[in-house]
Amino acid sequence: MTFEEIVSGVHGIMVEGFEIEPELLAPEAHLRDDLGLDSLDGVDLVVAIEKRFSVRIEESEARAMLKLSDITAAIQKRLGATA
Repeated sequence: MTFEEIVSGVHGIMVEGFEIEPELLAPEAHLRDDLGLDSLDGVDLVVAIEKRFSVRIEESEARAMLKLSDITAAIQKRLGATA
């Protein structure tokens, strides 16, 4: 899976699962401050990521995901995606 496919998948989760406007989905968008996700949304987001990408996100790693770029980097690391 390429990095672009990861970004597209994450954006799909954000738009479909959390009704976030696509134009807000910049790599540096902060999940809470910019996108309005709360801690419960964070749990739902991790579950959606794990299902979509067939990966396991550890709790400590999930807590470190504050921006969209953190999410894509964590998935890329798990999948060994290419740029």
